[in-house]
Amino acid sequence: MRTFTSAQGKTVQARVLGISGANVTIVTAAGQQFTLPIASLSAADQQYLKSLPAGAPVAAKATYKPSPNDKLPPTAVNEAIGQPLFSDTSLWESPADELAQKLSIPQESKTKVASSFRSYTKDDFQMFGAHPFSVAMYAENDRVTSFSLVFANKGDLFSAKGSGEMHFDKDTPPAKAASIVKAAMDKDVAAITAALKKTLGEPTKERIGDSQSVRETMLRWDWRGHSILLADVEGEYVGIHIVPSSFADAGGKVADTVDKVIKARALANLEKRENGDVVIGDIPMVDQGPKGYCAPATAERAMRFLGIPADMYIIANKGNTGFGGGTSMQAIFDGMAKQIRSKQRSADSWQGELKIKELQKHIDKGVPVIWTLYSTDDFNKVANERTKARKSVTNWAEWKTKITGEAASSPLRKDKETGHVVLIIGYNKDTNEIAFSDSWGENYKERWITLPEAEMVSQGFFYTVGF
Repeated sequence: MRTFTSAQGKTVQARVLGISGANVTIVTAAGQQFTLPIASLSAADQQYLKSLPAGAPVAAKATYKPSPNDKLPPTAVNEAIGQPLFSDTSLWESPADELAQKLSIPQESKTKVASSFRSYTKDDFQMFGAHPFSVAMYAENDRVTSFSLVFANKGDLFSAKGSGEMHFDKDTPPAKAASIVKAAMDKDVAAITAALKKTLGEPTKERIGDSQSVRETMLRWDWRGHSILLADVEGEYVGIHIVPSSFADAGGKVADTVDKVIKARALANLEKRENGDVVIGDIPMVDQGPKGYCAPATAERAMRFLGIPADMYIIANKGNTGFGGGTSMQAIFDGMAKQIRSKQRSADSWQGELKIKELQKHIDKGVPVIWTLYSTDDFNKVANERTKARKSVTNWAEWKTKITGEAASSPLRKDKETGHVVLIIGYNKDTNEIAFSDSWGENYKERWITLPEAEMVSQGFFYTVGF
């Protein structure tokens, strides 16, 4: 381990994984990997890195504290899990794509430095003796960093039958819903605990999480540098987190990414196209699945894009999301602002009309804008058709005339039963359009609508996680 220092004087304990051109990849004691410009580090660190072989991996294999379970073969632990997760190679040294394929977890998102894989499983799928609604795997620089499994929870238990545009649903009466959630959670906790105790013995209790966010008491089992953490958040969800033991030893705290690196990364993702489009790319996708978690999922995307660890289920807990979904973005920001600001980022909000000039202030810095709207069937139909048609436009002056006329006679109306949250990720001043991204999977990562039509369905509330 070496103490690296940024140009601003911030320090982090890490070791070098590799050097590629003007960038270096490091890993902290907590297991988090970062790729950052060498020029963003102190002169002494830059000199140290110059002494290392360019492009060569220099890190030794990950070490971990021994545990009584280390002598167990992977097959025994996999039997408790019910899936072929472990092998003689550590998860943290495993190529993410290969492991995802082995476990049949589809890719959810891929950016320049990180990727995620997520499966909303079928009813008969089992892990740890219970049914996980969501199985997610996260990776950085193509190496696995963690797993997150969510079992009984107040979102998925009352989800709609469809995903994407079909996710809207009514809440189950609260008293009945609370009873259903408690019974399902109790059942899953009992089954998971029994499965793990049988193979890995008695757990320890740990307080895990950032002190500025949600700290949870979890049950912990260790095996060969992997910690299996069981979270039981009353009335919210039952989850399993599989993380490096060093991360659990550190209480779930992660090193901050320096502001200069985040700003440079955000600007590098800003794409300026010949037709006048200005769009932020490389924003991680989070698929909210068949439940009303658009607000938590969108908040997770905005936070992760600017280097803040986030999980939509924890955000839903912090934002007091209802059964099946339905969250006020203001409630989320009130609940998460302290954590966002502790990571040297800003959490801002305003309300009013949609204006290109206001959006441009943020987009041009590489900061997406969270927007609350009414996602009606008519709105989605127009956005889908426009987005498809844009791909074959050759005369943008004609396009502007066409869509301006359509917007002037648009029948779009607000429908309070279809409240939704998206990221505004771009604009085109010439055609008076905005680009937005839904948390419904890669097919919805960039859609377009004219500003007047967007205003017709806007709730008028905007939020940013910025710097």
